[in-house]
Amino acid sequence: MSVATFVNLPVRDLDRAIEFFTALGFTAGPLQPGGDSAQLTLGGTTHLILHTPVAFAAFAGAEVCDTSTSREVIVGLGVDRRERVDDLVDLAVVAGGTSLGPGQDLGFMYMRGFRDLDGHQWSFVHLPG
Repeated sequence: MSVATFVNLPVRDLDRAIEFFTALGFTAGPLQPGGDSAQLTLGGTTHLILHTPVAFAAFAGAEVCDTSTSREVIVGLGVDRRERVDDLVDLAVVAGGTSLGPGQDLGFMYMRGFRDLDGHQWSFVHLPG
């Protein structure tokens, strides 16, 4: 079975969010009709769908979460090298994101996190071996 992953997130400023994620090396696709959503490819068959808050609420059938007080999801992405974890979080910070601190070496994995422009929490992870 082949499965693709689509992470859907609300963003306050669609154009700015696209700029942020393309600064991390993700590939932007076309805007959806009406300009309320956009798709980015994170790698392989993993995609990020960004929506304006109104479009997200309509799609989800619920109000948008306030990321300053709660988390609706933590997105974790695996990368091929430990150094790439730090490189990507550093790029996120330069693009306007917020680092969640130094990397964590847990022996079986190395990870480091950040929050994007809209407060969504992300982690880059390297699993050696």
